[in-house]
Order: sequence, then C-alpha cells, then structure tokens
Amino acid sequence: MTSHTPARAANALIAPHVADGSTEVVELGDLTAELDGWRPRLVATDLDGTLLDSAGEVGPRTRAALTACWDAGIPVVGVTGRGPRLLDSVRRAVGGRGAAVLAQGGYVVRFGRDGGRDEVLRTVGMTRSDATAVIAAIEDVAGELIVAVEDADEQYEALRDGELAPLRVQHGFGWPYPEPAHLLPRHQVLPVGAVLKVFLRSSSLGEDELLARARQVVDPAVAELTHAGLGFIEVLPPGVTKATGLAVVLDTYGLGFEDVLVFGDMPNDLPMIGAVTAAGGRAVAVANAHPEVRAAASGRTSGHDVDGVARYLEVVLAGTDRDQEAVAGV
Repeated sequence: MTSHTPARAANALIAPHVADGSTEVVELGDLTAELDGWRPRLVATDLDGTLLDSAGEVGPRTRAALTACWDAGIPVVGVTGRGPRLLDSVRRAVGGRGAAVLAQGGYVVRFGRDGGRDEVLRTVGMTRSDATAVIAAIEDVAGELIVAVEDADEQYEALRDGELAPLRVQHGFGWPYPEPAHLLPRHQVLPVGAVLKVFLRSSSLGEDELLARARQVVDPAVAELTHAGLGFIEVLPPGVTKATGLAVVLDTYGLGFEDVLVFGDMPNDLPMIGAVTAAGGRAVAVANAHPEVRAAASGRTSGHDVDGVARYLEVVLAGTDRDQEAVAGV
C-alpha cells in the first residue's frame, strides 16, 4: 500500500539535528600564517551540519558573510547531498545566486537570473539493474538492509512542474525528515527506470561500519558509496561525488580546485576536500565534523550552530581587504 506524509513548508523538511561540537567556538586569529598569502576565488560549502544551523536555517551572521563574499567578487556554491526535490531549499540557503551541486554531485544547476529558468549543467542516474546488483552485493556482507530510493524520472517531472516529489521508502526505514514519501514493500521500492541514488540502512550496523563493508564488495566503476552521518549509506552512479559535481561549476567560472575555499562536516564531503587540498586550495572542517573530515581538512572553524562558516569567512575577507589596501597604498 502506498501512503504519503503530509507536505510541509520547505524549511520544515530538514529535521533538527544537534551534533557534538555544534556550539563549540574555535579561536581563529587572523589566519595570516595559515593562508600564507593565498586568497579564495570561490567558496564551496556543504549545507546541513556545516552552513546551516541545527534547525536547517541560515542565520543573519552567516547570510551577511555570504553576501560579503559576493560583494567581494567571490561566488558561493552550495554543495549538498539534498536531491533536486529540495532545490528550492538549496536556492534559499545560498541566496539564489550562482550555482549549486545537489545529490552528492549527481545534479548540478545554475540558477536563473531575475526569475529566469534554471540551467541544469549535470544530471546522472543509475539503472535499476545496477542498483539491484549493488544492493545484493552489500547484503551478502552486511545482512538484510532497508531501502529508500530517489526515482530520477519522478523527481525531474515534479521539479519541472514546481512540485515536491515523494521519495520511495521501504516500510521500517525510519526516514529522518518529515518529507512526503511513498511507503512501500521492499519489492516495490526500486522504480522501473533510473534512480538518482539509493539509501541503505542496517538494523545492526552503524553507517561507518556499513560503508566499510560495502566498499569491500562494490567496484567504484559500478557505484560510488558514501554517507552523510544520518544512520544510512548512499549508493550513487559511478563517478558521482561532490568533487566531480563541483568541477562542473568551476568549469563555468574558469577556475580550478586550487582557487577554492571549501567547508564540510561529513564523509560525503571528503572527495571535494581531497580535491581542493591536493590542488593547493583550502579545506576547513566545522567543529562538529566527523573525525575523518577533521583529519583531512587543513583548517578548523567553529560549529555550525555558532556560525562557524561565517566566522571563518569574516577573517578571510578582512585579510583580503587589508591586502587590497596595501596594494593600493592606503
């Protein structure tokens, strides 16, 4: 039987989640030594757990910092696991300017100006047969799993019509957000056509352990695997990561990863953190970040409930202003 949770306002779709370290304040100083003369030409930031607070909101201080970046000629790109069904919430979070990377890199969009149409720069799906084979392989090493799916065709049709498409969710999954959902028996969860991504939950394994086991048996040439700290893992089309999605946006600006200041908190942020760091850009973890993200990032800022991204940007922008004044001889 199919059922739906009631539709709600977009801001209410993200359930409150308070992470350890979310209110920790990190003293930054002036970052001169850390940045060593480097300045960002683009800011890329994860949303949930990083830019947004625990209620899923952008506070006034953070909004002011994002505006200051744009005023300084530095585009801000939201890079998120949220699917295209939540495009409007992403648009609001980043102020409706520039571009955004959704679905862990599988859906990239440039926002229309002055009410114009958005331009989809990338969309990637996975076949039903590949998704079925990946789920079976993971269950061989992790036991029976509970499944939810983003149906590519359904999502795109709803987006075109300005609607919010429900997820396809197996009974018992325990989806953490109060979004519309088709609640289905397991054999009906996978659609006939392509899927944007598959969510897998174990009743006995945490997301870190489930991800580790899944990576032992799934070839990256068949599917990309990750998790966002929500108690389940995600199965994506091969080559779909936040790094490859961000690369599409960088190409439109004529920039490279070396030009990027990136913020993140969870393992799904690691590919873009790694790409930026390897190229000579700067990667910053919020105080509430997963241990792997803290280890991979070169910098650290305050938690997401105390405007950690804004605090870091304020110091960086102040340094940029001083450098410009010095060059001008002020």
